[in-house]
Amino acid sequence: MKDISSKKDKQRLAWLERAEDDFPFYNGEPVTLSVGQWLFVMVAVALGFACLTVDVPVLTSEVGLFIRTLLFFVIPLGALRLVAGPHWTCLFRRLRFADIGWMISIAVLNLIVTILLGSFIMKFFGAESNAAIHTLGGMGTTEQGQFFVRTVPQLFGEEVLTVLPFLAVLHIAHARFALSRTAAVLVAWLLSSVIFGLVHLPSYNWNLLQCLVVIGSARVILTVAYIKTKNIWVSTGAHIINDWTIFGIVILGANLA
Repeated sequence: MKDISSKKDKQRLAWLERAEDDFPFYNGEPVTLSVGQWLFVMVAVALGFACLTVDVPVLTSEVGLFIRTLLFFVIPLGALRLVAGPHWTCLFRRLRFADIGWMISIAVLNLIVTILLGSFIMKFFGAESNAAIHTLGGMGTTEQGQFFVRTVPQLFGEEVLTVLPFLAVLHIAHARFALSRTAAVLVAWLLSSVIFGLVHLPSYNWNLLQCLVVIGSARVILTVAYIKTKNIWVSTGAHIINDWTIFGIVILGANLA
C-alpha cells in the first residue's frame, strides 16, 4: 500500500507548483515521517494552540501574553525538530524576489474573495465581527502600533498551525491511503483549511458557517503561497499583508466616522 509509482510521485499541480519542487516529509525528501511521528507533531500543534487560547493565570500580563504567543509556534516546531532532526528547517527557504510578488498578489486576491464572501454571508445569514479587531479603531496610536507588532508572531503561528497539518494529511493520504500526489495535495489543502476555519470559531462567536465559508476560503487562498513556494515565510508574508490591510481599513473607518 505504501508503494506509490514514480509516475504518481512526479505529479504536480502544473498550473500552480514549480517544476521539480516538492513538499517535505511525505516521500523521503529530506526524510519521511511516520504516522506516529505526525500524530506527535499534531498533539504539539494542539498544545501550542491551547497555550494561545486558554487562559493561564500566571501568564496574563503583556509579557505573559507574548510568551503564550511564542509557545503557539515554538511547541509544534520543537516537536517537528524532535522527529525530523535538523531537517525541520526545510519549512523555511530563502526568499526570492518573485516571492514578494506572490505575497502581495495572494493577499490582494484573498482580500477580494473575503470581502465578497463576507458580504454574502452577512446579507443572507448574518455574520459576527472579530472582537479584537473591532476594538482596534478605538485604541490610541501607540496601542495600535503595538497591536500590529504583536500580531506578527501570532500570524506566523497560524501558518505553522496550517502547514504542519497540511503536510501530515499529505503524508497519510499519499503513503497510507495510496492516493495520487495530486489528490493527496488537494485533500490536505481542503482539510487544513477546514481546521483553520474551525479554530477561529471562538473569535467569531461560534458562527460555523462564517468560519467555514469565509475564514476557510481565505485559508484556501493563503495556502496557495505555501503550495507555490514550499516556503512558510511566503505564506506568512501574505497573511501579514492581508491582515494588516484589514486592520488599516478598520482604523481608517474609525477615524472617518
